[in-house]
Amino acid sequence: MQIDETLLQRLEKLSYLEISQEHRKEMIVQLSEIVSFVDNLTELDTDGVEATFAMSDVSTRLRDDVGIVERSINDDILAHAPHSQEHFFIVPKIIE
Repeated sequence: MQIDETLLQRLEKLSYLEISQEHRKEMIVQLSEIVSFVDNLTELDTDGVEATFAMSDVSTRLRDDVGIVERSINDDILAHAPHSQEHFFIVPKIIE
């Protein structure tokens, strides 16, 4: 795949980014190098390699769901709030 001005414009639109004129040529070169590098992966011999989602079968160890938010942190944050009640911020009503 070759990166050209048309494709760069489409990528800009899809990503909601704007690349300045002075950086366009450099960006095209860099994106072309990235695509070229990824294309090298097609040359790998993957015969006999089982398709997997992850490199390891070991699952992530999960922690107990206790004490995630410490009360002292909440109290410190709420101390700076103009209005609070029972560990909640009190804000003006904005929807009638």
